[in-house]
Amino acid sequence: MAQLQNENIKLVRKLVLGCLLMFGFGFALVPLYDVFCDITGLNGKVTRTGPAGPMQVDRSREINLQLIAVNNEAMPWQFEPITTTMTIHPGLTGQTAFLAYNPTGQNMIAQAVPSVAPAEAAEYLQKINCFCFERQALEPGQSMEMPLLFVIDPELPEHITTITLSYTLFDITPQLQANYSAGQPSMRRFML
Repeated sequence: MAQLQNENIKLVRKLVLGCLLMFGFGFALVPLYDVFCDITGLNGKVTRTGPAGPMQVDRSREINLQLIAVNNEAMPWQFEPITTTMTIHPGLTGQTAFLAYNPTGQNMIAQAVPSVAPAEAAEYLQKINCFCFERQALEPGQSMEMPLLFVIDPELPEHITTITLSYTLFDITPQLQANYSAGQPSMRRFML
């Protein structure tokens, strides 16, 4: 009987240790993923934002830019680019916009999350001004044009001739309402 009890205690210890190790691994996944993406260049995150320094325009090359708008499953807005494709010379500032319309009967706040493909091109795409930098608020039935100003670095590798810039639009109204209800006055400016 004592031997069975000792074996059960050892098994419980192993199971608890296994659970702790799994929790620790899950907790470490986000930083490990970021390091992996930095090393491999995957993920398509645009890291260059803000004013662009002077660049030489490369008129010998044309880059096709494909623009895609996607709604997160919980986002009821109509969201689309004004144009789905553009041709631009590297070093030349490009300008376009996305359209958003709130067909619901409630005030909503959205946040756009960008992604670039191929991921290698992300470091050569600089957003000077982007609607994704800020939260977008729309009242019921309201629509807006959301600007995008960008430049593609002339140092973009020659084998990249097409870049896809995709935005996924998320409804962040519930999170902001929860924060506002919890007494965070800094959220007041986002609540309509």
